[in-house]
Amino acid sequence: MNRQIATTHLWSRLAAVLAAAIPFATQPADAGQPNVVVITIDDLGYADIGPFGSTINRTPALDRMAAEGRRLTSFYAAPVCSPSRSSLMTGCYPKRVLPIPHVLFPVAAVGLAPRETTLAELLRDAGYDTAAFGKWHLGDQPPFLPTAQGFATYAGIPYSNDMGPLADGARSNLGKPIPDPRKRPDAKLPSIHDETGIRGFFQPPMPFLEETTVAYRVRAPEQQQLVSTLTERAVGFITDHGPTGSRQGRPFFLYLPHSAVHFPIYPGEAFAGRSEHGHYSDWVEEVDASVGEVLDAIRQAGLDRQTLVIFTSDNGGTKRGSNRPLRGFKGSTWEGGLRVCTICRWPGRIPAGTSSDAITGMHDILPTVAALAGGTLPEVPLDGRDISEVLFSEPPVAGPHESFLYFRGLDLRAIRKGRWKLHLDSGELYDLEADVGESHDLADEHAQRVAELTAVAAATDADLGRSGIGPGCRPLGRVEEAVPLIPFDDPRLP
Repeated sequence: MNRQIATTHLWSRLAAVLAAAIPFATQPADAGQPNVVVITIDDLGYADIGPFGSTINRTPALDRMAAEGRRLTSFYAAPVCSPSRSSLMTGCYPKRVLPIPHVLFPVAAVGLAPRETTLAELLRDAGYDTAAFGKWHLGDQPPFLPTAQGFATYAGIPYSNDMGPLADGARSNLGKPIPDPRKRPDAKLPSIHDETGIRGFFQPPMPFLEETTVAYRVRAPEQQQLVSTLTERAVGFITDHGPTGSRQGRPFFLYLPHSAVHFPIYPGEAFAGRSEHGHYSDWVEEVDASVGEVLDAIRQAGLDRQTLVIFTSDNGGTKRGSNRPLRGFKGSTWEGGLRVCTICRWPGRIPAGTSSDAITGMHDILPTVAALAGGTLPEVPLDGRDISEVLFSEPPVAGPHESFLYFRGLDLRAIRKGRWKLHLDSGELYDLEADVGESHDLADEHAQRVAELTAVAAATDADLGRSGIGPGCRPLGRVEEAVPLIPFDDPRLP
């Protein structure tokens, strides 16, 4: 912990120095609809980047982004991929709009319902150009893909980069041998195919999509090129809205959800081996460079003062990375499973080199952007709130949320109210302001707090429910027959 405090102190000094060197960050931003860029990294740990305490990974672009913007240190996602992305797209707790036990897999018959109003649809209707480049993971059938959910342009993979055949490198890191399923203890288990897709070793080939068309099959060499491919597309989209582009003057929404740094680990050729700490660190440094290219493209297009950039992770990190000082990892409802490193930057609007510990989350992005862009909110219950004050105020304000619900799939596992967090199964109570690492159970000393939070949990039965499908959960999208985007033995694709 002492090392963490020292690192945070050094970061604060660096941020102050860099912020002082950026005079435009205190000037008024341009009026009108802001451009919006949302960058998500897959499985990035809370402390995997310099602004959140990393002393291992070199992240100069994110260091500068934080020096020019505001860190959100209590920003929550979900424990795993698909739920987190549904929250970002809809402004709701994942369980409300994507009530599934875990994540979506290839050939899923269900996905984010087309009747939901996504962030892309909201901004499209407000006059924005919309594009997504990267991992989607909200359904791989045509009615669920990005171009059916408000994005005019899409390129990327429809689900996680580990969802494909073993022979294609989907379960082996860069430079490692392809595993033999016959030698694994679970090799004799059949693949599970239910409405959420196919799980197991026998999944169809992974496609790279252009809009809804399969452009090519993703094997190990293509995995290694994903970050650079997606970054190039994102930079081109931004440049096209600059002074020499064909879309000059039009507001835009760019969603850049990288598949990095999710297993399998495939840093690009220019980054593989650069770090002394292995390929995971190589890949963290590559996505930092990607962020730098995006920010540079915004500056070069003269759009700095018209553009809100949000950088975050879709869930807590795995044991490959670091969530210090948080407890737990991806998949859990400890803080390390859901609290994610988040930075927001908008020169002239967001105070430079600052941070906020207000309770915020993925579900807040849609209502916040809607308020800034003049968009119309859907006439359905939302769980997120406009957090503009959290982003813009100086000094920082508390924000609109007093509490947060920690769902794992269909189950409510924990509740936070103010500084207090109760784990419902164990009855453990933690003071997150004094003990963010959840190491000192205070339930015996604060029985009244336990009773108060338990009552809040009970009240969710009338809405989302503590388990199962509650009355406030909305139906999934569904197709009658799901088919692979690339058939299992399709000879047409190399």
